Amino acid sequence: MHFTSLSQVTPANVAKLEEVWRFETGDSQKGSEMQANPVVIGGVMYVTSPKLRVFALDAATGKELWNFDPEQGKPSTSTYRNRGVTVTSDRVFFTHRNRLWSLDRKTGKPAQKFGTDGFVDLRKDLDRPYEGVTISATSPGVVYKDLIILGSTVSETLPGSPGHIRAYDTKSGKLRWIFHTIPLPGEFGYETWPKDAYKVSGGANAWSGLTVDHPNGLLFASTGSASFDFYGSNRHGDNLFANCVLALNAKTGKRVWHFQGVKHDVWDLDFPATSTLVTVTRDGKPVEALAQITKSGHVWVLDRQTGKPLFPVETRQVPPSPVEGEKLSETQIVPLKPPAFTRQSFTEDMITTRTPEAHAAVLERFRKLQANGLFTPPTIEGTVMFPGFDGGGEWGGAGFDAATGLLYVNANEMPWILRLVPRDEKSLYNSNCASCHREDLAGSPPGFPSLVDIGKRMPRADIVRTIREGTGRMPGFSTLGNTSINDLVNFLMTGREAQTEPGKDPNWQKYRSDGYNLFLDPEGYPAVQPPWGTLNAIDLNSGEIRWKIPFGEYPELAAKGLTNTGTFNYGGPVITASGLVFIAATNFDKKMHAYDKLTGKLLWETVLPAAGNATPAVYSVNGREYISIACGGGKSGQASGGAIVVFALP
Repeated sequence: MHFTSLSQVTPANVAKLEEVWRFETGDSQKGSEMQANPVVIGGVMYVTSPKLRVFALDAATGKELWNFDPEQGKPSTSTYRNRGVTVTSDRVFFTHRNRLWSLDRKTGKPAQKFGTDGFVDLRKDLDRPYEGVTISATSPGVVYKDLIILGSTVSETLPGSPGHIRAYDTKSGKLRWIFHTIPLPGEFGYETWPKDAYKVSGGANAWSGLTVDHPNGLLFASTGSASFDFYGSNRHGDNLFANCVLALNAKTGKRVWHFQGVKHDVWDLDFPATSTLVTVTRDGKPVEALAQITKSGHVWVLDRQTGKPLFPVETRQVPPSPVEGEKLSETQIVPLKPPAFTRQSFTEDMITTRTPEAHAAVLERFRKLQANGLFTPPTIEGTVMFPGFDGGGEWGGAGFDAATGLLYVNANEMPWILRLVPRDEKSLYNSNCASCHREDLAGSPPGFPSLVDIGKRMPRADIVRTIREGTGRMPGFSTLGNTSINDLVNFLMTGREAQTEPGKDPNWQKYRSDGYNLFLDPEGYPAVQPPWGTLNAIDLNSGEIRWKIPFGEYPELAAKGLTNTGTFNYGGPVITASGLVFIAATNFDKKMHAYDKLTGKLLWETVLPAAGNATPAVYSVNGREYISIACGGGKSGQASGGAIVVFALP
């Protein structure tokens, strides 16, 4: 719920908060991030660093108690996106690449009886051949009795790995159950895919984490889209269990119900955060429900026992795809209540007016694109995605206050451009690499090394990492997106962007996307009029938005008088019984904020050493209340950090 009953810090005294300790992990480097939500139990804080070391800290002083390095001391420049750990009475669980580790909670040493030397290999037990599987887990698992249950992060390209959900014994690491999110023959939902999809299709993964309803023995998983994200010629059908809220029996992994929010997704409309358990009032009676936020800016409120929406739903006819080979669903559904907490389409009258020059430049581009709102199909000329690939709610998730029935959601609201391009032999390489490494790949050593036979000299994973993150004089190309990076690596290793010829490989498709492209004005600001980010309070009893405020600023624009624009923000809120909303999240102003939860009035803020793109932890030690945030930055080209910063009253 992201709710705390602690009430020492109140609207009346929150302005007195001051920093009481700071811990530097030492793991920050250019482009690194730190998305961990600290976990505090028994006066000890457990948190992960940008290099995915696990730290145990005295939660009152910040003194280091132990740390664990999964790289075992090997020199490494790798950094990771990771949202924290799972802590039980005696173990700390976390994931590093393809390994699920179990550490002794007191010492930080690997629990030797868990799996092999303290870890299990997540590439195994997927009911797929082990070779070639790429899998990790960005979000921590959840515990139900003696099970550690987790989703996964998998490639959004093809070939891809399936997003099956798995439960392991917390002591031995033995696999106890698996739920196939891409169904096998004979399983529910198999008919919503081509007959051999279970052998090759990827995605449908619960990358944002899981939620356990312990009293009812239910596990809820919110899943992402199927691979490839934007063109589904080899996955005709609705594609269960992609884009679903899944209710499973937590003990057995058996399906109880499912709710699919998007059929045959080609817009990357993953459910971006795990479900929030809520209780709402219907006809004067409490109803156990869950709230699922979406990238499109909607909230689905579902009955927890049945999965049925508790507000009216509209079924819409949506346009077919104009792209050869694609077959979209003829209809999609949207909730009529609560109203969307973001704008739903980018129209000409919404184009930026920041300057006349910016308006004219954006207008010229806009008129060459398809911009017809939600569910406009991807096109070769370009389709505007709004509120965007990182739009609406994000992985930080929502907070809920049971006393008021209010759900708190921070949101992004910026247009992106989705464009499909035909695959050919060298288009990606020529447009991104040839200017330095030459069309013949020979380069100009030593400044620009040769890429001839690079696949014989460098592992594929290292090539991918170098392209994504950059090295030396070479910038990172993460904005190309996973699909384009995958195609580029294929070309460097085989001479072809596609791995085989059409008709010979079920993973081959005629089109790919040209990356994740923000629609910006010539000076790098969003092409749409503000707000570009918001914080929202939504009444789940009445289905109305109680308040909405712009969230975040660009300091350089604020200095010129353009304030309260909102900005990109990542990381969720925490709600307090005393009447506060604590949230950091904003990329550019790097602030931590406290708002009045009933009105949205700003009551306190402070500048952090780097953007707090994480969810705070509010906790108490020896009667004193603390508010902590991981300050990692690194998003939107901003400076990186690696600190935990903690506040308290004097």
